[in-house]
Amino acid sequence: MSDVSERAYHHGRLRSALLDAAMRTVREGGVDQLSLRELAREVGVSHAAPRRHFPDRQALLDALAVAGFERLDNRLRTATADGAEDFTSRLKATVAAYIRFATEDAALLELMFTGKHRPGADQVMAAAVPSFTLMYEQIAQGQAAGELAPGDVEQLGIVLFATMQGIATLINGDMVKPELLDDLVDRAVEQFVRGARPAPPEMP
Repeated sequence: MSDVSERAYHHGRLRSALLDAAMRTVREGGVDQLSLRELAREVGVSHAAPRRHFPDRQALLDALAVAGFERLDNRLRTATADGAEDFTSRLKATVAAYIRFATEDAALLELMFTGKHRPGADQVMAAAVPSFTLMYEQIAQGQAAGELAPGDVEQLGIVLFATMQGIATLINGDMVKPELLDDLVDRAVEQFVRGARPAPPEMP
């Protein structure tokens, strides 16, 4: 590739272009299809150019996982901000946003969760925190508003996360049609909230 092509990517644009291309590759063919050389060819730079940003394939995978968590967090926070004011509707919007991400970018999500458990992947772990913190914050808000019973926020979060992952797995496995997602989210969140509501006061 010409020097002109490579100089066209300046001030970090090459890194962003490579990550965008990597995300497309993962979405269309899975993580196994990722190659620094192929990404360079797709973006239009020399095969050595990506190594200025990613010394090896693992560095690319970690950067992709970090970008994935950032994208997921942005989607969740946008859904929360756009949701209705009542707790259940906001929770439905957040859960739906997560499941859509998990079904549209299943291979990327798998890479994200695998990457954060890899020894030494501190950046990936740090990038994962905001999304999970948002879920815990929503549960804590529900408790503060009296919508959910007091208790261990993390345990309730695990139950909710398991529900979201379960629906996403069913859709990704072609066991449930994607167009049923909204109805499933409505029912799942309503059952979650109903099951976690404070017990009614005992009659004297």
